[in-house]
Amino acid sequence: MSLVSLLLLCLVSFGAGFIDAVAGGGGLLQLPALFILLPAGSLPAVVFGTNKFASFAGTLVATGRFLRSVALDRRIVLPAALLALPFSFLGARVVQLADPAVFRPLVVVLLVAVAIYTFVKKDFGSLHAPRLGPAAKLWLAAAVGALLGFYDGFFGPGTGSFLIFAFIGLFGCGFLQASATAKVVNCATNFAALAFFTFHGDVLYAVAAPMAACNIAGGFTGARLAILKGSAFVRVLFLIVVCAVIVKFGWDTFRPH
Repeated sequence: MSLVSLLLLCLVSFGAGFIDAVAGGGGLLQLPALFILLPAGSLPAVVFGTNKFASFAGTLVATGRFLRSVALDRRIVLPAALLALPFSFLGARVVQLADPAVFRPLVVVLLVAVAIYTFVKKDFGSLHAPRLGPAAKLWLAAAVGALLGFYDGFFGPGTGSFLIFAFIGLFGCGFLQASATAKVVNCATNFAALAFFTFHGDVLYAVAAPMAACNIAGGFTGARLAILKGSAFVRVLFLIVVCAVIVKFGWDTFRPH
């Protein structure tokens, strides 16, 4: 692969890490770029494995940055992350039995509902106001982790947005806390997927390593900016990302063939 292609992938990876750290959706940039710029004939599994390697590195660093500065509720984040890991792996295995693309129309509809609700309800996620008891938090967080972990392993697009929306709507988190909590859960799901791809030799390390370094830089920058700017900034970027995902997957789903 040419040096220019690698530099372009690194630039995209920085942007993807930045966006993903704040509001999720970095894969919307990084995955298409890999399909375009990797050498012709690269297997889809190699594209996905290389993408996961870079994404996991950036997500891990962004998570560490959030954990140092944002107080998270362990009764939410721990059960969600612990259940997300095995269910993400299970979702990846189920892909062999069913075509994830059949769920595209449903995902588009759900994302439209998320965008409309967030836009109309101006105070949604503006304040961190927990409203559930300890036991309810534990069981509901486990359910969210299992459901969205499975979804991430099986299909994936919009997982970060769905996690943020769930942590705000169900638990009363502010946008900043919800984004930070979603990063921890995403670390678990990305680790499970990366373990699967690594075991099968589907990571192109010569490309993945420099992309990972740039994704780390982007993730650190995005997390730092989110912490400085607070929930209002995260809310705006969240809406932009959700709308971009809707347009992308709406086009992929409903365009004439």
